[in-house]
Amino acid sequence: MTKWVYAFGGGRADGTAKMRELLGGKGANLAEMSAIGLPVPPGFTITTEACTWYYANERSNPPELAAQVAAGLKAVEAEVGAGFGDAANPLLVSVRSGARASMPGMMDTILNLGLNDVTVEGLAKRSGDARFAYDSYRRFIQMFSGVVLGVEHHHFEDILELAKEDKGKHLDTELTAADWQGVIQQYKKKVREETGEDFPQDPQAQLWAAIGAVFRSWMNQRAITYRKLHGIPGEWGTAVNVQAMVFGNMGEDCATGVAFTRNPSTGENSFYGEYLVNAQGEDVVAGIRTPQHLTVAAKQAQKSKLPAMEEVMPEVFQQLDEVRGLLEKHYRDMQDIEFTVQQGKLYMLQTRGGKRTAPAALRIAVEMVDEGLITREEAVQRIDPASLDQLLHPTLDPKAPRTTLARGLPASPGAASGKIVFTAEEAEAQAASGERVILCRIETSPEDIHGMHAAAGILTTRGGMTSHAAVVARGMGRACVAGAGEIRIDYAQKQLRVRDKVLKAGDVITLDGGSGEVFAGAVPTVEPELSGHFATLMEWADKARRLKVRTNAETPLDARTARSFGAEGIGLCRTEHMFFDASRIVAVREMILADSEEGRRKALAKILPMQRQDFVELFQIMRGLPVTIRFLDPPLHEFLPHAESEMEQVAEAAGVPVEQVRTRAMKLAESNPMLGHRGCRLGITYPEIYEMQARAVFEAVAEVAKSGDTVEPEIMIPLVAWPKELELMKAVVDRVAGEVSKSGGIAIKYLVGTMIELPRACLMAGEIAKEAEFFSFGTNDLTQTTFGLSRDDAGNFLPAYEGKGVIEQDPFISLDQEGVGQLVRMAAERGRAARGTLKLGICGEHGGDPASVVFCHKVGLDYVSCSPYRVPIARLAAAQAALAPLERDV
Repeated sequence: MTKWVYAFGGGRADGTAKMRELLGGKGANLAEMSAIGLPVPPGFTITTEACTWYYANERSNPPELAAQVAAGLKAVEAEVGAGFGDAANPLLVSVRSGARASMPGMMDTILNLGLNDVTVEGLAKRSGDARFAYDSYRRFIQMFSGVVLGVEHHHFEDILELAKEDKGKHLDTELTAADWQGVIQQYKKKVREETGEDFPQDPQAQLWAAIGAVFRSWMNQRAITYRKLHGIPGEWGTAVNVQAMVFGNMGEDCATGVAFTRNPSTGENSFYGEYLVNAQGEDVVAGIRTPQHLTVAAKQAQKSKLPAMEEVMPEVFQQLDEVRGLLEKHYRDMQDIEFTVQQGKLYMLQTRGGKRTAPAALRIAVEMVDEGLITREEAVQRIDPASLDQLLHPTLDPKAPRTTLARGLPASPGAASGKIVFTAEEAEAQAASGERVILCRIETSPEDIHGMHAAAGILTTRGGMTSHAAVVARGMGRACVAGAGEIRIDYAQKQLRVRDKVLKAGDVITLDGGSGEVFAGAVPTVEPELSGHFATLMEWADKARRLKVRTNAETPLDARTARSFGAEGIGLCRTEHMFFDASRIVAVREMILADSEEGRRKALAKILPMQRQDFVELFQIMRGLPVTIRFLDPPLHEFLPHAESEMEQVAEAAGVPVEQVRTRAMKLAESNPMLGHRGCRLGITYPEIYEMQARAVFEAVAEVAKSGDTVEPEIMIPLVAWPKELELMKAVVDRVAGEVSKSGGIAIKYLVGTMIELPRACLMAGEIAKEAEFFSFGTNDLTQTTFGLSRDDAGNFLPAYEGKGVIEQDPFISLDQEGVGQLVRMAAERGRAARGTLKLGICGEHGGDPASVVFCHKVGLDYVSCSPYRVPIARLAAAQAALAPLERDV
């Protein structure tokens, strides 16, 4: 019989931390904490396999599940000494989701389950605190109604706010037991109005409805969006954790909190977190009350007047600090923990690997190596390569003038300027049209996930450092200022007010997520400096990797940037980009319009010195590193003028009538230029073009050699489909190299190869390799030609394909390893079989995608090439590919 339920608590557990695929992250870690003796309220986990069964069997549960849940519940009753549904001594439970990958706030949670009109009286008598009992009941009605019954949250908030106004109270904690009883009656009335049925009173019915709701929440829109953003497969499913309730809202000797064992923003080895006295866990992350700091040091740093837990509950804080150290040593990683204090006793409700910013991740990894907790290889494996993007973008210029509007909490570092928007939908729509926006909310909720991802930065007026906005922003690498209480947001008027200043939707503001400041207007930025922990970790990564990492660059700025990020050469220099420069486009157009070889050579002679100087600069920057130069690739009509004034300019330069320019443009136009007269087809039709480019390259080599620098250019012939095409073009290159070598009196070393970007080239790789000294896989075009897709147009329908499960992700973002990858593997094998010394690389955008880099390592490529800002990402991904067998289970 399949085991669907795993128990934990009382110092024992059926599961372990290694069982996260079956028990989910939360369930596996609850089991682990129980097993190592931490105070964990007893409970049980329903496995992710039960969730998979649920969706595979028309949303029904496995036949054996009911009996196993009953047995699990009985064990919890025995451990706690209370009965589920018992009128005098009721057991209450929480029901929480728990996928194997952390998805904070994306799925549903219900607390205080088991309360009804009868058991609430038993809880009041047993606890001796009627106010606490009825407060717990109203919380349960609110959560259960929202999660299970679909009653909108705002209905209950409106009732509560009116109740406080009637009683002249400001805080929830000021309401009495009688006040809460009145609120409960109104809540139940609202449920009846909205659903047509009374609020359920049977605890067993409540429990099964909650379990079903958690399973269903795996497929809610916010969870689907989060999984898509973070690459989490939909078939994993979620576990359900049913756990005995402990109460942080029973009085002043009770509390609840969220903490990180190290600072998740900076990585500093200091206890970081927040708590609330006389509250339940949702209060801390929801931003309903202003949380208090755990430590006196954090309180003083933020200039808070609210007492720290270290002051209010010194003994419990000491226990919590000891648990912090124990968990870090046990898991050998920074932990995100949730705890509750009930009548002076500490209970641990959760631990998981803490979400952290990229700077924090680097610091934590390097310092844990220094502390002897992990090895260098493990440190390299700990960093998500894509997260390095957070380090490679500008921060505010410290010298720039600025006008401070308000100050909040520094929830997620980085700087961002953009137009104010007040809804997630506005953020997504405006970002899609190219605008940079700042999402401004009183507080965020999981429903805002799509707008948070689209925004450049996030501003909230409520919430703390562990609020939903803060946690999600840090995970996404978005700048975030949380809890900016001076700001008042008016959604109806679409404006925010700071004292006497009013800003409206569309006005520009700037956030500094590192300081918590909000500024009026756009503030200039400065480029990041990569040093310290980044440099240390990248040094370790470089020692581990086999793949070389080059860059795609054709300008001196890009080349220098890439070198500063550790690029080991240029893997793709697109010479056509140089042709579009304003100083030479007229000469290029003159060359295209010429109707004879003599006319083309005359125009090419004007371009030669400019092209030569381009290469001199690149060679000097790269100082002996390989530089792969792709000869002219796009169709000629792309260079032709469209505006009348441009046509007149070209006609004057060429000494021909304007009408001749128009006629030539029409003649060169193609119905499908991507598959038309481009690449080596141009070189074969007009060999003088490639001849000029070869001469520019080799004369640049000779020029650089005068100063003692060495360079070995790699000449790449694009769009080869027939071996004869490469043979013809190689002959042109070899002839020009010989001429320049002879006239300059120097021996020129170079390689000639091809870009593999057509399926036929992959099939014919063995024959092509007889002429080619290297292959560079142009996976952008290879993806287009393999799928029969236009990259420019596929965005119109690929999202629908992702949504319907046709594809897991856009093949232009991450390499299609099953199809395109198979062609790459075949070409690599056939090419190397024909020429053992064949150099292999990749130069499409996939060269900076971590998953694609891992694939390139596996198929034996020598290097990847990517845009300058993705070079560090590729370096780290290449190291992780080499270290993959060392990856830990926990």
